[in-house]
Amino acid sequence: MKNGFIFLVGLFAAIAMSWGGIVLGTHAQLGSLTPYYDDTEGKSFPERTTGLAARGQLVYADLGCAACHTQQVRRPDYGSDQARGWGDRQSVARDYIHQARPQLGASRIGPDLTNLAGRKPSAMDSEDLMKLLYVGSGTHPSYKFLFVEKQIVGESSARALRVSGAGAVAAGHEIVPSERAQTLVAYLLSLNTAYDYPESRPLPPPAKAAPAAGHAETHAAPAAKSEMKQEAKK
Repeated sequence: MKNGFIFLVGLFAAIAMSWGGIVLGTHAQLGSLTPYYDDTEGKSFPERTTGLAARGQLVYADLGCAACHTQQVRRPDYGSDQARGWGDRQSVARDYIHQARPQLGASRIGPDLTNLAGRKPSAMDSEDLMKLLYVGSGTHPSYKFLFVEKQIVGESSARALRVSGAGAVAAGHEIVPSERAQTLVAYLLSLNTAYDYPESRPLPPPAKAAPAAGHAETHAAPAAKSEMKQEAKK
C-alpha cells in the first residue's frame, strides 16, 4: 500500500478531531457552569449535598439504583415525564454541577427520582422509603441486607420499623436500619430540583409571519371578481 502512512495519519487526525469535538467541545460548553445566584432568595442554586445525603449518593451508586431509575426529567415534546408528576420542568446541565458522578440512569423500570422529595402530593417520607427498601413491592426488590434484626433489650430503638404482615418479625425482636440505609434515605429525600433556572424555561413558540401583501391581494382578487359578476347579473 503506497499511501499507507498518509492513510494512518488521516485516520488518526479524524479520530482526534472527533474526540476533540465531542469531549473537549462539550467540556468547553458545560464545564464552566457555576451555581446560579438568586438575589431574591439570597443564595445559590443548586445547593451542594452535604452530610448523610452526600454519603447516601455513594450507597445509591453502589447498589446500582441507576439501572432501574433515572434522574433526568425530559421536556414535554420528548416524553410525558412532567405529566407523570416527575417534575415541573426539564432537567438541565446546571442541576448536576455538584455531582462527581451524576446518576442519570439508562432505563426506567421504576419512576424517575430526580425530584423525589419535591413531588406533591405523592412525596414519600423517611418511613415510607424505609419500608419500601425493607419489604419491597411488586416491582421493587427488597433490600433486607440494609437492615438488622435484633432482640429488644430494654426499650425498643427509636429508628425501629413498624412492619406488619409478611415483613413482621417475631415478638421481642425489631428491625433497625443500618447506617447505609439511613444515608440512602437521606440522599433520596434531598432530591429536589424545583428551582427554575433561566435555561430550564421552555422557549416561546415562534411567531407566525403575517402574509405578504402580494399574497393577500391574490386571495382578495377572486372575491372581488365574484362581487362584480353578481352586480352584472342584477
